[in-house]
Amino acid sequence: MTVLGIETSCDETAAAVIRLDPEKPDGPGEILSNCVHSQIDAHAPYGGVVPEIAARRHVSIIDGLVEQAVADADINLTELDGIAATAGPGLVGGVMVGLMTGKMLALSLDKPFIGVNHLEGHALTVRLCAPLAFPYLLLLVSGGHCQLIAVKDHGLYETYGSTLDDAAGEAFDKAAKLMGLGYPGGPAIEKLAQKGDATVFDLPRPLTGDGGCDFSFSGLKTALRVRATQMQPVSETDLANLAASLQQAITDCLVERSHNAMRRFSQDRSAQAGDNAHLKFVVAGGVAANTHIKTALEQMCDKENFSFHVAPPHLCTDNAAMIAWAGAERLRIGKLSMLNMAARPRWPLMELNRL
Repeated sequence: MTVLGIETSCDETAAAVIRLDPEKPDGPGEILSNCVHSQIDAHAPYGGVVPEIAARRHVSIIDGLVEQAVADADINLTELDGIAATAGPGLVGGVMVGLMTGKMLALSLDKPFIGVNHLEGHALTVRLCAPLAFPYLLLLVSGGHCQLIAVKDHGLYETYGSTLDDAAGEAFDKAAKLMGLGYPGGPAIEKLAQKGDATVFDLPRPLTGDGGCDFSFSGLKTALRVRATQMQPVSETDLANLAASLQQAITDCLVERSHNAMRRFSQDRSAQAGDNAHLKFVVAGGVAANTHIKTALEQMCDKENFSFHVAPPHLCTDNAAMIAWAGAERLRIGKLSMLNMAARPRWPLMELNRL
């Protein structure tokens, strides 16, 4: 199965072509092309994504990017078995651009169309990279999402916990803006943190210790602002220490909440299967590219007897290969979409359980 994927949910315009072998239902797949055009330069002056600018950029780029993806894959459009496009969640103006492009291609080529949930794209990406059977525990951690989810099967999910306010990536971006580090904030803080001491500032770890799986990060940036205000003027050393302390606080929250989810997942698996064998932990989303966080989570997996799985960094951030793969997985089992499918700014994974 050869599928074209289109992704325009935020500030990356992306198109990709992947191939799924029906004889390998758990993966891996083959990436024939993966074209991503970042809009960082357009949004950096504002310290974050401006929805109207993002949508207009998508309109001007998408046609040429689709042509490039098909050319790089060295195929003809008529050779495609299906067209997949992000239908949500995301900035609805941008989602509409990719969704309408995908529908137009599917209609004109008389090909099946699959409207993909962006979160499901992240959830299944690891199967594109290596064989991985269901079920597994997923930590989806990005600029817009922070969730712990039991991935039980195609379109069968159970949420253990989610953020009550900011996502982890959002906390990085907002903190970086406060510190004058620019956009995107996550990579900037990670780079600066390498020069700092994470023990200098005792920043809060919200909700930790309550045994639950929900997250809260909004108080971290407030605590960061208070510390910075108290010690004006802030030196380069102070900034590095603040960055390291913030990164460690977010890491500790992610590890502690994931640990709680692992216990719950283990109990669920034990009740269903009679043992705790083959427990798998997957990390997906842009924050999964953070080496410090990734290392801490992997160490926890070793202690808890979970195998650790994460996609390569370029597939952790938003891309169209993950959308094409999620579309191919749905195409394989006959879960197609109607051409009147609407763009959705919000679309919880749980709602896929009914599709």
